[in-house]
Amino acid sequence: MKKTLLAALFTLATLSTAANAAESRCGWLQNPTPGNWWLDDADGTWTMMSQGGSTEPDGMDRIPDISEGDYVRTNGNYGYACACLKVDTDDDEGRIVAIYSFRQLPISQCANDEALSAPE
Repeated sequence: MKKTLLAALFTLATLSTAANAAESRCGWLQNPTPGNWWLDDADGTWTMMSQGGSTEPDGMDRIPDISEGDYVRTNGNYGYACACLKVDTDDDEGRIVAIYSFRQLPISQCANDEALSAPE
C-alpha cells in the first residue's frame, strides 16, 4: 500500500513539474487539411502533426473540435482558430512535442495581435 501511494505521489509530482515547466504559446491554431496541425505564434510556426509524418504530440486529445468555438472554415471541415496552449517544444525541430492544456480564444484576439501574421 505504501509503495503504491508513493508511486502515485511521485507520478503526480512529475506531471505537475512538467506542466509548470511548459511554455504558454498563443496564436493561430491551424488545421487546414486532414492530419495537418500547427500553431503560428509571435515566435514562428510550431508543427504539431503533418499528414504522413511523425506521430502526434502527447496530449493532442486535449484539443477539442475547434469548429465548435470561434472558428474560420477554409476548406470543407477544416480551418483555423485562435488559441493558447501550454506545451513543451523542440526548438531545433520547430515542433510541439507535448500539450498540457488548451484554451480557444475569440478570433478577434489573434486578429488584433500585431505580433501575429494573418493565417494563410
